[in-house]
This record gives sequence, C-alpha cells and structure tokens, in this order.
Amino acid sequence: MDNLLELPAGTLKGAENLDDLENWNSLAMVEYIALADSNGAKLSPRQIRDCNTVDDLAQLAKIE
Repeated sequence: MDNLLELPAGTLKGAENLDDLENWNSLAMVEYIALADSNGAKLSPRQIRDCNTVDDLAQLAKIE
C-alpha cells in the first residue's frame, strides 16, 4: 500500500483514515483494484468506497 500511495516503505501502519491520505484518490482506487485483481481478488468500487482505513483495504483483498 505504501508503494501504491507513493510513500516510503513502512510509512503506513494500517489505522490511517483513507480520507486523510493525500494520494488516496480515484486513480489510486483504480490501481488498488488492479493490484487486488492481480492477487486473485475480484473487488467492486463500492466495496472499496465502503472502506475507511488502510487496514480495511488490506483485509478486503488480503494485501499488505
């Protein structure tokens, strides 16, 4: 997730609110869907919009 949001490795701890992350935007959401898809998770934009934190996203697609 750090890489996806163009942050140094180890920056995100998980509890961060997505609304507070400057680089969490529609492009990041599309990139997240592609990343999840490449790991075998089929997600809809609605599922992602329902997430509030980085941990929520990680749990949704089992991505770290």
